[in-house]
Amino acid sequence: MSDRMKSTDPFELRRLYKYLRVVDVCDAMDGIGYFDIGLMSPEVRPLWPGIKFWGVALTIRCVPANRPMWKLDTTEDIVNAHGIWFKEVGNIGVRDLVQPGHVVVTDTGGSREVGYWGSANSLGMVAAGAVGIVTDGYCRDTDEVTLQKTPICARARGRTIIPGRIEVADVQTRIGCGGVQVCPGDIVGCDGDGVVVVPLEVAEEVAVHARAILLADMHARRKLYERLGMTPDETVDYEEVERYYAEI
Repeated sequence: MSDRMKSTDPFELRRLYKYLRVVDVCDAMDGIGYFDIGLMSPEVRPLWPGIKFWGVALTIRCVPANRPMWKLDTTEDIVNAHGIWFKEVGNIGVRDLVQPGHVVVTDTGGSREVGYWGSANSLGMVAAGAVGIVTDGYCRDTDEVTLQKTPICARARGRTIIPGRIEVADVQTRIGCGGVQVCPGDIVGCDGDGVVVVPLEVAEEVAVHARAILLADMHARRKLYERLGMTPDETVDYEEVERYYAEI
């Protein structure tokens, strides 16, 4: 890594994580004494196979709603239930806060089944620049989310909607999600092995160690590929990884 890459800007540090696996980062955090720090509950899983992202945490803190949704009298009102609910109880949005490279991390405050994230609002986050969404709650519309390839990690699949069940209490504040602390600006990553959160203050150091771990693994496995007559794939293309890190 060149001197010009040294930065406390999380959006710049995110570039150091491009090729890293979650396991590389977990090993690096163990190596600096951050045992289990940032290791999100294995219940918070990628919704569909193949999701991988690294980004900068944008946090949302939710709480269970303290009042039920009232009866709606017309089909039009039922279709517009979210708008009616938000007009009555208020809502703190994050779309205007999203920058390219953000991961939207959602603490649902122990709310019961409620699909805070669904096919439309999650796709809106992607359109705004988010590279991923993580929630310790539920995601609904999961068939559409999978078809859209919207990168969401959730604790469970749900069916119900927001009105009467959950409210946003605060945004861009320290939260707990999946059993770990997440602060705005932390580096958040996901792949098939799960989710990890790297505190910003150690993110650059962790990336350096994790890169070495990744490259050692790629070199070792490339030799095994050759020994076994296997066709090399991108997971053993250490030349590309070394070239990338030499240039940033």
